[in-house]
Amino acid sequence: MRSILTVYRKELTDYFSSKKFIILLGLVYVAGLSSVYVSLQNIRDATSGLDGFIFLKLFTISGDILPSFITFISLFIPIIGIIFGFDAINSERRSGNLSRVMSQPIFRDSIINGKFLAGITTLSIIIASIVFLISGIGLRSIGVPPSAEEILRIFFFIFICIFYGTFWMSLSMLFSIIMEKTATSILTSIAIWLFLVIFLPIIANAIANTVVPLENASAADQVKNYVIEHNILRSSPSTLFSESITTLLVPAGGHFLINPQSFASADLSKMLLSPLSLGQSLIQVWPQIIVIIALAIICFAVSYVIFMRQEIRAT
Repeated sequence: MRSILTVYRKELTDYFSSKKFIILLGLVYVAGLSSVYVSLQNIRDATSGLDGFIFLKLFTISGDILPSFITFISLFIPIIGIIFGFDAINSERRSGNLSRVMSQPIFRDSIINGKFLAGITTLSIIIASIVFLISGIGLRSIGVPPSAEEILRIFFFIFICIFYGTFWMSLSMLFSIIMEKTATSILTSIAIWLFLVIFLPIIANAIANTVVPLENASAADQVKNYVIEHNILRSSPSTLFSESITTLLVPAGGHFLINPQSFASADLSKMLLSPLSLGQSLIQVWPQIIVIIALAIICFAVSYVIFMRQEIRAT
């Protein structure tokens, strides 16, 4: 345990003193503050149909030019996770630091565990700090304190963001262990992210239109087309993450993403007056949350096993 803490403290020091941490923190803060500025400009119009969750609109309202905070965070979290993990092992191996560390009384598993925990801690600090900063600015600007349920929803939102970032960090750390060059590991991680975000929706739409063509389609066929496309998209952690945070932060209407068949019979104007409670929202999204957590654990477990079995030569 002591050796894990040693590696953990060393990695935290490296993260906080590195230029990439400062750049990432600055980018996230600029994006977050820009989104909250847009939210404050448009929040009065958005509260015309009050649903009792005014404070949450700080994170969900978008403008004509800039998207909402949850859109920004959905794009930045994979990037942060990838950057924190893509050179965790191979850069140490190429520089010879890994073999020197292994010559010290430090167990091999302490190295990967310490690096992993330090990455999670740094990721958590970045996410939690920008959410709390936006909450503080919103509280001072709109003058409406959050309810207990809104506070819990925000904390669950932070929790999901951390595990989503942990998945991408674990995946990039896996490539860092498998591949010798840091450029190859980061390009592979980014390629997977781009495929899931850009190309998978195109493929899902093409498959759905092939199975159920929309030309002269009835309302039932349109719903079936949407269900097929959405089920394919759910193979992506990005879709699961978007569903989870949307349902948590948009209690009135966000749950239709989880149950797309509701479009066929629901009266949206009535449903918007009856937002989901926190318990109902968690029931809706717990499968997505469990899958994200499981993927993060699986990626780290595979990384751990491969790293423990790798040969590390002295240089």
